[in-house]
Amino acid sequence: MRLVFQIAGEYYQLMLRVFKKPEKWSIFWRQFWREGNKLMLGSIPLISIISIFIGAVIVIQTASNIESPFIPKFYVGVMARESLVLEFCSTSIALILAGKIGSNIASEIGSMRITEQIDAMEIMGVNSANYLILPKVCASTVMSPFLMVFSFLLGLVGGGIIVALTGIITLSQYDEGLHFAFNEWYIYYSMIKMSVFCFIITSLSSYYGYNAKGGSLGVGRSSTQAIVVSCTVILVFDLLLTKLLL
Repeated sequence: MRLVFQIAGEYYQLMLRVFKKPEKWSIFWRQFWREGNKLMLGSIPLISIISIFIGAVIVIQTASNIESPFIPKFYVGVMARESLVLEFCSTSIALILAGKIGSNIASEIGSMRITEQIDAMEIMGVNSANYLILPKVCASTVMSPFLMVFSFLLGLVGGGIIVALTGIITLSQYDEGLHFAFNEWYIYYSMIKMSVFCFIITSLSSYYGYNAKGGSLGVGRSSTQAIVVSCTVILVFDLLLTKLLL
């Protein structure tokens, strides 16, 4: 328990240094777009493949388990839509990103720490936490909701593709299900969750990388810790946000 409070205190102190006004906004915006391209846009190919196949799997599983003739077939589309928007496209995608971008951030900053590049910045009077971490946190927090929407749309497309290929239900039934009793608040709810989750991933990964010790083994250890802690905190906040927003 003492270690938890120590980590929480160090994390809080680091975030105080991170969220200060950048010395040069031109540098910040350049870093912002660079980090957004690397962390968010660079994740699109992986997210695309996963979303399409998960959408297809959800449709197959749902259609295969509807045995009662009293349940309309268009409920396959309803269940696919709700499963994707409520949980998969935010929480599951965030857990995947925790492994991909979390390890990337922790190893990148950790390598700079053990090679004393961060120490050199501090000697020159540069707020290294603000310069290195703030663009990553802002870029992922701002851009991640759009990644969630993109994943949601591709999941629906994946479900439509499997419907067209297998004929498990008709496309018109699937389309009817997608439009039936649609609650647009679920989209905003999922976007909010995704934004919070990506803030957690980038800030925690940056914390572990920034405090890496022990050479290359320490960098690997910090990357592992960043992924494990980020996934755990994401699940806790998933419960909290669901309780608050739904």
